[in-house]
Amino acid sequence: MQWDGWLDNAEKRTSPNFNERPDCQVDLLVVHCISLPEGSYGGPWVDRLFLNRIRGTEHPSFADLEGLEVSAHFFIARDGTLTQYVNCFSRAWHAGLSSFNGRTNCNDFSIGVELEGCDKDGYEPAQYQVLRDLVKRLQDYFPALSSERVVGHEHIAPGRKTDPGPQFAWKEFREELEKA
Repeated sequence: MQWDGWLDNAEKRTSPNFNERPDCQVDLLVVHCISLPEGSYGGPWVDRLFLNRIRGTEHPSFADLEGLEVSAHFFIARDGTLTQYVNCFSRAWHAGLSSFNGRTNCNDFSIGVELEGCDKDGYEPAQYQVLRDLVKRLQDYFPALSSERVVGHEHIAPGRKTDPGPQFAWKEFREELEKA
């Protein structure tokens, strides 16, 4: 990782949707999923959302997204392409109302990773591989980021969020992460 919090192996796209973290250690990684429109893959819509360029008129399901200011640190496409939107030292706006182990505001101390997908579909082997490699690389820089602290949005916002959903192979992912 470069000194400025940008990975050199990721495509860099700077989202305006971030701010400074409070003075705390990064020790959580939150896995999300996103597809726009839901269940559609490969379009420009996630990029446009994170860059505040999506328009409600572009698709009927986008009406509530226009003007929404959200981001994640990373996005992993179905083919494994890795894009970084926010540097790792800044607070991306991905978790919303959330808590982990009694700590609220997970954006303050987490890295957010969006997988291209929806919680009803499975994920691609390339996405799991890139996610594993990303976690291992981030663990080198953030040693408190143990494999047990890689969680889903569903785990930090139960009842409000369901991603990455039942199709995400947590057991296998954790086993592979421990072997890597």
